[in-house]
Amino acid sequence: MMEAASSSSSMVSERRGIPAASFVEDVQTYLTQSGLDVTSSLAFLQERLQQYKLVEMKLLAQQRDLQAKIPDIEKCLDIVTTLQAKKGTGEALIADFEVSEGIYSRAQIEDTDSVCLWLGANVMLEYSCEEANSLLQKNLENAKASLEVLVADLQFLRDQVTITQVTIARVYNWDVHQRRSRQAAKDT
Repeated sequence: MMEAASSSSSMVSERRGIPAASFVEDVQTYLTQSGLDVTSSLAFLQERLQQYKLVEMKLLAQQRDLQAKIPDIEKCLDIVTTLQAKKGTGEALIADFEVSEGIYSRAQIEDTDSVCLWLGANVMLEYSCEEANSLLQKNLENAKASLEVLVADLQFLRDQVTITQVTIARVYNWDVHQRRSRQAAKDT
């Protein structure tokens, strides 16, 4: 039934698992090629639209997560960089850190060669400052690259939603026009 949505060839058939919607120029040809009647075609298109909406919600959640994660990584990177800059100066770093949600504590950090990073799933590992800096830099680059891909996916998805909505309107309007034409022919 997935093939039923295409009435003309399009350059992109999908993007990362998101099927592309084809613009329907001629509704009669579309219905003939798809082998569907108007009601079945509209039901198929509505179902496809709902699938797009579900994928959009998932992608938006991923985007929010990444947008929250990037500033956290940048903060950690700034702290590690500051620790490296203070190393050997004899000057202590005074920092407020979050003990748990909304609860902070103040710490005085003397010369240090290592830091502990939360990796997730209640796992923390100790890294040298250089290793931590490298890891955080890599994580930041990966998060920004993932965000760029997500934004492109969302734009592609929005285009597919628009094309599908236009196709639904075209099929519906074509059907209304056909019914009126048949009714007018009966009346004469």
